[in-house]
Amino acid sequence: MENASKALIIAGAILLAILIISLGIMIYQQASGVVNNNAMSEVDISSFNQKFTQYQGENVRGAQINALLDQVRNNNVTYQNDSSRQVTIEGNSATWNGTGKVSGNLINPQTTLKAQTGRTYKVQCAIDTKTGLVNKITITDAT
Repeated sequence: MENASKALIIAGAILLAILIISLGIMIYQQASGVVNNNAMSEVDISSFNQKFTQYQGENVRGAQINALLDQVRNNNVTYQNDSSRQVTIEGNSATWNGTGKVSGNLINPQTTLKAQTGRTYKVQCAIDTKTGLVNKITITDAT
């Protein structure tokens, strides 16, 4: 009788341990789901960056620069409430046409900043180490 009583106590302890472990796993999975929903997936990051990195290079034509400026402007208007997805433009070129500043986020749709189509430029994209997203594009004259 004593052995049967000890066996039931051990079996109950094992069942209780399994229940506690299962509960811990369930809580962990729910918590990791919340964390993963806030972060962008690798595919989302790659497709976001591709919009800008496709223009990166040494001898980029002015027409391509203008397309890049439009892409940045549209992106910044779309994500105007999300500062982590804002992209800034910097450049030391004196060959810009139009009104607006060479440095800034180009969020203002009235900015008519354009590159000269007959020139070539160098484009470099900087990626934020925390988010993995392109956050700055530097445009300079190609030499």
